[in-house]
Amino acid sequence: MKQMKKALSAGRGHQPLAALEVAGTDAPAAVGRQIWKKINRDKSLYMMLVPVIGFYLMFKYAPMLGEIIAFKNYRFADGILGSDWVGLKHFRMLFQSTDFWRVLRNTLLLNVYNLTVGFPVPILLALLLNEVRAEGYKRVVQNLLYIPHFISWVVLGGIMIAVLSPSTGVVNMVLEHVFGLEPVYFMASSRWWPVAYTMSSVWREAGWGTILYLAAMSSIDTQLYEAARIDGAGKLRQIWHVTLPGIRSTIAILLILRMGSMMDVGLEQTLALQNDSVLDVADVISTYVYRIGLQNMNYSYTTALGLFQSLIGLILVVGVNRIIRSFGERGLW
Repeated sequence: MKQMKKALSAGRGHQPLAALEVAGTDAPAAVGRQIWKKINRDKSLYMMLVPVIGFYLMFKYAPMLGEIIAFKNYRFADGILGSDWVGLKHFRMLFQSTDFWRVLRNTLLLNVYNLTVGFPVPILLALLLNEVRAEGYKRVVQNLLYIPHFISWVVLGGIMIAVLSPSTGVVNMVLEHVFGLEPVYFMASSRWWPVAYTMSSVWREAGWGTILYLAAMSSIDTQLYEAARIDGAGKLRQIWHVTLPGIRSTIAILLILRMGSMMDVGLEQTLALQNDSVLDVADVISTYVYRIGLQNMNYSYTTALGLFQSLIGLILVVGVNRIIRSFGERGLW
């Protein structure tokens, strides 16, 4: 009897192992056939991805190979591979430069201003537009809010300078004739230039930023609003307890993406608005790279700066993503 039990137990033990071995050998092939079947079924959709993949490979990933010149004394005549290797020389020059710390401070401050003011404004506009019931009026307002996004910064910068002009600007005319104040040189004042810069960013991008929030609001179950009204909740209570929780995940994702550009300030906007009088607050990493890298042809030094900029951006994205996930949201990954 003992021998029969051992034989039965041995048979029961070896049979699953054999089945697992067979399944293990067939599993990769089966998965491969299933994947190929899906690709063959949706081949037209995958073909549409080819231009997008090609764009990213050519213009996003291939240029990463050029980051090696941050560790070389790059010369056009020698090429990337033929230039002399200098190690961390350019990074040491970078961190010892007073100009670097000045442009880093200006870049971070302008981005903090934009994040503090510019990030909540699209949410507020989306909440207001979501409560509008006259569809015709709503579409007109949305189109008016979207238009600045499609206008060049050269044009918008000219409008900002004209509006804030101390002699003919509308703002100074109101300050002088209504409030009796002296004209203010907004665009030539180190105190007021960051304010003008932030307001111009909000003016251009706030309306465009409402699109994703409005799309997220449209997916909220209307029965939640009905239940809130039955419980006696007014508009503000409905927004606080239904609308904002419904778009919380969208806000979290956009915040993570926004943190990735905390080390970047648009070159066009800054060049259109800055002047020599406000370089102490208006000179940022993008204008510094343009001036030192392209105009003075110091490519290795500015590539080291760009590599540092990208590394800090990556750390910010990973860190904020981890914080967002700790609050129970999905995050980017």
